Amino acid sequence: MNHPHYIAGHWQQGQGAEIISVFEPATAKPYAELRAASTEQVDQAVMAARQALPAWKTTSSSQRASYLRGFAEAIGKRRTALIEQQMRNNGKPRHEAEVDLDDAIATFSYYAELTEGLDDRQNHPVALAAPGFSSHTRLEAIGVVGLIVPWNFPLVTSAWKIAPALAAGCTVVLKPSEVTPLIELVYGQIADELGLPPGVLNIASGKAEVGAALSAHRGLDKLSFTGSNAVGSRVMHSAAEHCRPLTLELGGKSAIIVFDDCDVAQAVDWIVAGIAWNAGQMCSATSRLLVQDGIADALLQRLAEALDGLRVGNPLEQDIDMGPLTSQAQWHKVGEYFAVAEHEGLRCLAGGRQLHGPGWFVAPTLYAAVPGHSRLWTEEIFGPVLCAQRFSSEEQAIALANDSHFGLVATVASADLQRAERVAAALEVGHVWINSVQAVFVETSWGGSKASGIGRELGPWGLSAYQSVKHVTRCLG
Repeated sequence: MNHPHYIAGHWQQGQGAEIISVFEPATAKPYAELRAASTEQVDQAVMAARQALPAWKTTSSSQRASYLRGFAEAIGKRRTALIEQQMRNNGKPRHEAEVDLDDAIATFSYYAELTEGLDDRQNHPVALAAPGFSSHTRLEAIGVVGLIVPWNFPLVTSAWKIAPALAAGCTVVLKPSEVTPLIELVYGQIADELGLPPGVLNIASGKAEVGAALSAHRGLDKLSFTGSNAVGSRVMHSAAEHCRPLTLELGGKSAIIVFDDCDVAQAVDWIVAGIAWNAGQMCSATSRLLVQDGIADALLQRLAEALDGLRVGNPLEQDIDMGPLTSQAQWHKVGEYFAVAEHEGLRCLAGGRQLHGPGWFVAPTLYAAVPGHSRLWTEEIFGPVLCAQRFSSEEQAIALANDSHFGLVATVASADLQRAERVAAALEVGHVWINSVQAVFVETSWGGSKASGIGRELGPWGLSAYQSVKHVTRCLG
């Protein structure tokens, strides 16, 4: 912890004014401290990435693919330690921490395969209508990129950004969340281990000051940010000042639509997974439940029982279904929404309270008949708080689901697959699941519409986000 910043291939002491305390949310006790980077160190990191760019972007695609495979293998070798770190610093149950690790490995492996042979696909000819000219396309690294990642899925969100950026030939400055800074340091350790050229990957940890310094730095060619809409707006403002491209993955208030031909028990499983995974601390949490009249009474009763039955506790001490919220600030925020619900007179079928004692725990919560004007229906809570409404027709369900400032994901549950596909096509979101938990695959895209962000991550779209398109046209005469 004395040297927590990885800049130009070297570990450095923090030179910032702030001390970051790293907490174990299940006990509310700190277990590590580190000094934040200074704005001067952010500048050093960007300059190191700038200096490393010319050589890195001209490295063969097969060599970049080899480095990415090395990252995947090295993460796998650290499996036990990284899973325990996720459980300890995030409060994730073991099965969730295991999924996170597998996701990070899969991301690096996928982009290694996608990168292999990129050079062979360069100089793609373009057919021209005009005679006497030829033209071809080049896909080139966009340059030096700043990556700012959140605390709810550390290791994973950073993999979604680092892997395609390196694959494209970009150099990187990563700013982890101050809530979960430790696990991201593994990427610097692996870079050292693999002999990644100095400056290709840099890590500078800190709070808002470090994030602001990075997002405003003139030396960046692109910025990719995942986090809240409030901070995303400030990041977008910084990008606008420099006319800089950016990717934003922001908030959500997603709907899960359950039709009355659905098996109730199965629907309950999908609903619980959509709101209780990571204690609801997901931009993709399906926190608005729309259930058709025909099964509403039976489903809500069964759902309340299922939420009350979830095992909530310390993942390091027992086998649990849901852990604590990751920070005290988030625990207070969710508690404030419980107070809002009481003030609004919402009908609580399960939970609706903080669980006092050691650790930042809340009860999985269900409110019924929540009106559309309620703050709990319209605002992202980022906790295990589910709000339900009923609908009668397919058209009403679509209208209710789309009536949101956000447009990240949705889930449709129905035995009628033609209807499910029809509804999926009508939903104004970036990803729809049909009769499924939120299974995210690296081959598919991730991102949303409306206030949920700009651009896409994962799949070939994630790679193209770090590439610029160049055409070379010449006269044949």
